[in-house]
Amino acid sequence: MQRSDVMRDDGTWVGLSLEVEDRQQPELCVFSAGARLLLSRLSRPVLLAVVEDHLQGVDFWRTEEYRSFVPPLRADVGRALAGSPQRWAHRFAQYLIDSPGSPLHEGRWLLSCESPLLRWRHTGTSHAEYWSSMLIEGHPDGYIDWFVHSGSWEVLPLRPMPGPHDSRVKAYRKQAREGTLPPVVLWWVSGLDCHLILDGHARLAAAIAESIEPPLLHLHRTVARDDLAARIDDAVGFYESELARFAELRAVHGPNVPDGAVTAGPQLARLLNDLDTSQQLTWAWPLPDGERQWHRIARTVTGGHHWPHP
Repeated sequence: MQRSDVMRDDGTWVGLSLEVEDRQQPELCVFSAGARLLLSRLSRPVLLAVVEDHLQGVDFWRTEEYRSFVPPLRADVGRALAGSPQRWAHRFAQYLIDSPGSPLHEGRWLLSCESPLLRWRHTGTSHAEYWSSMLIEGHPDGYIDWFVHSGSWEVLPLRPMPGPHDSRVKAYRKQAREGTLPPVVLWWVSGLDCHLILDGHARLAAAIAESIEPPLLHLHRTVARDDLAARIDDAVGFYESELARFAELRAVHGPNVPDGAVTAGPQLARLLNDLDTSQQLTWAWPLPDGERQWHRIARTVTGGHHWPHP
């Protein structure tokens, strides 16, 4: 895996670009069968989902099979890396490529400290209230509401969230108060239009209990390498056409017309930055034997319960 830091023009660190090769199918994998989805880890079902016909939401059934790809994080590591999302990103990137249960597959990814979830909290809402409202409840079954929470507003834990008095949460609450809490790792899955917690259930619970903004690392696919050269050519072509348009205006109206660089330059910079940061749709693999196999798995994991409910 090749990794490189993504920076803004002002030198601000945005995230870590990951280019993965020779990994055709990940160990944490999304399968599709029509409107039905299956998330499995090492061939064990983690989450079954059914998208409603009218696209107003998703019914899901969560199993007990999810295990994080990250080993337990010691408190001294949290203190050593505190305040450095860049160093945390490099550490978690290594876990992602080395550990079982990672969703990484061939292509380009971004592991970023920036997430739209961090921008949506109203100033009058406490961190505890906001992040509690973001969590999708229900175990083993529940509902992702696309009608009320459209636009990836919600966070789906891959196992039940621990309570504020859980032993792990208590330990992390101390780190939260000290400012040394390790980041929560979220994976944006377009087929569910929400964020899955890959690692950090107890850390998010601790942040909510202490009403602080949780440090985040946000994982999603970006523009594939095969498309990158063409996208760069398009961006440069747009820039050149804008300069040519302004040159024609200057020829007609005189030198008082700007040359266009002031407006076209920042637009070019944004277009190029988007190539490293913009979210691309999550890959899903066709489920062998399609819906019949999905229903067989559903009957097994639900114990024959009538799910999803009509």
